[in-house]
Amino acid sequence: MAGRQLANKWLKTEALLTDKRVHRHIPQTSKYSAADLKRMLRRYGMVVIKPIRGGGGFGVIKVEYINGVYSFTHMKETRSYRSFGAMLESLNRIKVRRPYLIQQGIQLATIAGRPIDYRVKVAKSTKGWEYRAMVGRLARPGLFVTNLCKGGTQLSAKEALARSMPRSSGHKQRHKMRELTNTCITILERRFPGIGMLGFDYGIDTRGHIWIFEVNTRPQ
Repeated sequence: MAGRQLANKWLKTEALLTDKRVHRHIPQTSKYSAADLKRMLRRYGMVVIKPIRGGGGFGVIKVEYINGVYSFTHMKETRSYRSFGAMLESLNRIKVRRPYLIQQGIQLATIAGRPIDYRVKVAKSTKGWEYRAMVGRLARPGLFVTNLCKGGTQLSAKEALARSMPRSSGHKQRHKMRELTNTCITILERRFPGIGMLGFDYGIDTRGHIWIFEVNTRPQ
């Protein structure tokens, strides 16, 4: 059951932020503007910008401000600048021509230095919502995006957690992702009646905290 499609990441993020159980698992997010980019870089040191509509890692750029130096990374190329203005001018030439979001950067747990995140797929059937997949996505060497279409490697969630986290926490983290997924399904179905399929992108940081990066209504 495919159900209703909703491409706008901002609308789904806004809906999830209304619930305090979910709020703490969503990175600080705002619509893209130069002022907000500068503010969030000064606060977090690293952010990710991505198109409000789109998937597969298309148009996703990591932007950093470390020791007075601004830089951004697109695919494998990183460019550095001494001023925000110079960085912004170059960044605006790289961005795809569509509205963007800015999202707080998260230092993900890694396997052999490669970031790992998780995709949880659920679909609605006549029996209700069912889990179709829970997998880890390991970034291709040298990339920060984990998308399989960008050369990422798929692992079972169990293996990914065992290799990237303390051994004792893997089962607890899988359980927590399921709990969060169930809560989010209720919120999203209430806000957007007719949805029939959801793909949740989760990240776990180096301290073990789970983050929801985005939710797709047409997960690949």
